[in-house]
Amino acid sequence: MTIENQPVQLPLLSQKNIILHIKREDFIHPFVSGNKFRKLKYNLIEARKQGFESLLTFGGAYSNHIAATAYAAREKGFKSIGVIRGEELADQWSQNPTLRFAKAQGMQLHFVSRETYRTKTDARFLDGLQTQYGPAFILPEGGANALAVKGCEEILKDVDARFHVLCSCVGTGGTLAGIINSSAPTQSVLGFPALKGDFLKEDIRKFAQKGNWELQTDYHFGGYAKVDERLIRFINDFRRKTGIPLDPIYTGKMVFGILDLIKKDFFPPNTSILAIHTGGLQGIAGMNQRLKRKHLPLLEL
Repeated sequence: MTIENQPVQLPLLSQKNIILHIKREDFIHPFVSGNKFRKLKYNLIEARKQGFESLLTFGGAYSNHIAATAYAAREKGFKSIGVIRGEELADQWSQNPTLRFAKAQGMQLHFVSRETYRTKTDARFLDGLQTQYGPAFILPEGGANALAVKGCEEILKDVDARFHVLCSCVGTGGTLAGIINSSAPTQSVLGFPALKGDFLKEDIRKFAQKGNWELQTDYHFGGYAKVDERLIRFINDFRRKTGIPLDPIYTGKMVFGILDLIKKDFFPPNTSILAIHTGGLQGIAGMNQRLKRKHLPLLEL
């Protein structure tokens, strides 16, 4: 499918003389959308090449990566195992839209405590999982590895070289590294982390081959999966005005940040910006469950 760069029309952009387009990677696949499609592409090829029949990966209760891996595995003929953070979810998974979807694709869900989850890269823990479930091709949390970065390098096309600034939300850093690697020498790359802190810089440097990038760390809204009423209202308002849906974990925070920087004259007049829509819309249903419990406005579907 051809991925379009959709122009955004807002009074602020005209006032500041800024051009903003959004690359609609959320259209790439109905269930394995955006950067998850890119990250899984070469990993699944390698898993097949090495003769594995199962994929094993990790994620939280509303993980886009868990949902995408479960669907892609079934579509490509793999079994899948998802190690899920939060052992209390073992009795509640059927109430969770993401986990219910993953289970429906045939993924085996393995629930562990948050303490155990922190050992997910330890050899002893991984060996135990493979003893229990059999040999499996291991995908890291969020899918970020060298093969994932290779896939994300394919997000940009030749036509995108005309933009001055490239923007992406940041989870594990693999998507941003791929964009950095395929960016033109004249372009700058801005990353908008969904997590608090500067620790992601080192993870990105492991895979990024250029230095034309920086992180904007003021738009995490309190940390990963943290939202407030201001962000929810922004996402709903943006959708009404542009027709573009955003998710509250990643893309909503990125676009909020871009428009806030434009308000603050961070970008010179006549700057053209391309923001990457990395998908993640499957998480809206689960977030709305949380918002309803907190008596906050819901995201419009």
